[in-house]
Amino acid sequence: MEMANHIGQLALEKKANDVQILDVHKLTSITDAFIICSGSSDTQVKAIADHILDEMAPYEKPWHKEGYESREWILLDYVNVVIHIFHDSARKYYDLERLWADAEITVLEDDDTRDDRPESEKPLFDE
Repeated sequence: MEMANHIGQLALEKKANDVQILDVHKLTSITDAFIICSGSSDTQVKAIADHILDEMAPYEKPWHKEGYESREWILLDYVNVVIHIFHDSARKYYDLERLWADAEITVLEDDDTRDDRPESEKPLFDE
C-alpha cells in the first residue's frame, strides 16, 4: 500500500478532492488497490493525472491509461494500483465507492485542510 499512499499524496498536491484508497486485494485479483479522487474542472482532472504520471515516471510507467480525451474519468493502471481521477459530476454518477463498499477505505487529507483540534474546540458550523 506504500505505492498507493504515495500516489494519493501526489493527487493531493494538485488539490484533488476526496482522495480515497480502497484496499481491494481480498475482493478481486485484478489489482491490490484503487485510488479514487476528483477534480472540479476538466483542467484540474488532467493536471492531477499529469502530475502523477510525471512524478511516477522515474519509478514506474503505467501499464494502461485512458480517458484523457474526455477528462471526465481518467484511469491510470499501474497493475497493483489503479487510479480513477474523476470530474466531480462523473464521480457522483459512477459512484465506485458504492460498488466496492466491502473494501477497506482510507481517506487521505491534505495537511493544509486537516483540522487536528479536539472535537470540543471545533466550531459547530463553518467559520
